[in-house]
Amino acid sequence: MLATLYGRALDSGRAGSVLHDVEARRAVDRIDYDFARTGMTTTTAVGVAIRAKVLDDWTADFIRRTPSCTVLHLACGLDTRVHRLQRPDTVRWVDVDLPDVVALRHKLLPVPDGEYRLVASSVTDDEWLDAVSPARPVVAVFEGLSMYLTQAEGHSLIRRITSRFESGELLFDVYGSWGIKMQKLVPAVRNAGATLHWGVDDPREVEALHPGLTTVDAWRSVDLPHLDALPRSGRIQMRLVSAIPKLRDVGKLLRLRW
Repeated sequence: MLATLYGRALDSGRAGSVLHDVEARRAVDRIDYDFARTGMTTTTAVGVAIRAKVLDDWTADFIRRTPSCTVLHLACGLDTRVHRLQRPDTVRWVDVDLPDVVALRHKLLPVPDGEYRLVASSVTDDEWLDAVSPARPVVAVFEGLSMYLTQAEGHSLIRRITSRFESGELLFDVYGSWGIKMQKLVPAVRNAGATLHWGVDDPREVEALHPGLTTVDAWRSVDLPHLDALPRSGRIQMRLVSAIPKLRDVGKLLRLRW
């Protein structure tokens, strides 16, 4: 959580910032922590910002097409997506994360405008979703979550969301199976002592979880827009990774619709 927050803050201080996440910079300035411990570099920071930017753009597109909708931002951490995206008053926004994270958000981040709820719960619990009205289309965006769930937890979460709402979209990032195997090579994962579980190699695994669930976009990390914002060393690294079949499928961003 701190690593990705710091990454967005680092990007915001660059002349060619991808995300312009001013609230992330303000939050980092208020935290007494040695952020060097996250292992975040300029290259990885821009990578974090690029991933967030794509998910922001997809969320904004859904809001434009469906202005009377519900946004479920799952495992929101210290992400300031609700502050980054302009939205009409007709949008209901629900941020969900664990109680300790919610308490920290209250201390660090301003209360967003509009119809907004911050829910203290694990996303794998049932009660929080049961309290969300199913009357509107929904867009569920979850960044940096799927790989921390087991396959059973991930499948259950997606089934519960798609079954509760008549229509909507799922916007999220996944690791492939090779990404899960190579997880300790990722400094943010290694330094946090975290463990990744669920890898998705084929979006059809997710499509099978609900009738009519269809992949709209499945972008590999090496094919994302804004990669030209990476430092030169990062661009070279991405070209090398894209040339190796097993590595170029390590990570994807998925957009599915039902």
